[in-house]
Amino acid sequence: MERRFSRALFIGRFQPFHLGHLAALKWILKREDAVVIGIGSAQYSHDPRNPFTAGERVEMIWRVLRAEGLLDRCVIVTIPDTDRRHALWVSVVLHYSPPFDRVYTNDPLSQLLFREAGMEVRPIPMFNREEYSATKIRELIARGESWEHLVPAEVAEFIKEVRGDVRIREIYGALSSGRS
Repeated sequence: MERRFSRALFIGRFQPFHLGHLAALKWILKREDAVVIGIGSAQYSHDPRNPFTAGERVEMIWRVLRAEGLLDRCVIVTIPDTDRRHALWVSVVLHYSPPFDRVYTNDPLSQLLFREAGMEVRPIPMFNREEYSATKIRELIARGESWEHLVPAEVAEFIKEVRGDVRIREIYGALSSGRS
């Protein structure tokens, strides 16, 4: 009997895509034939939690996939947030994504919503979570400290190309001065 092709969903905000995300993606690809990378909260940008646009996040991830030789096994989609209308979220994800067999996530709410929709959900091991945290990376960038070692080289290069590091410092600066 021939084995069936498997495709999984790996969803996140990827603000920015870091080495922990890459390790998780490679871990999933050891178990699945292909992965749909869902860029969540796609409509948000230029704020402290979401400094990068959906297009910028697509480009970051695409460059990493190309460098890692993974383009033929991954599809990148952008998924808008439903602004806490949780009952709609799974249907929005399904609408914006090609078909997938299971979901890999550690987010408790996402796990609950996908399970309630009858989908298989699997957790992902945490890969050096203390270091590989997008929040921590954004804060390091905002303080002008070293952060490049926490993201794939392609991501660091792209962030600098689009002056994303400058943008983050300006966003955080506006917050601290009360201009937000």
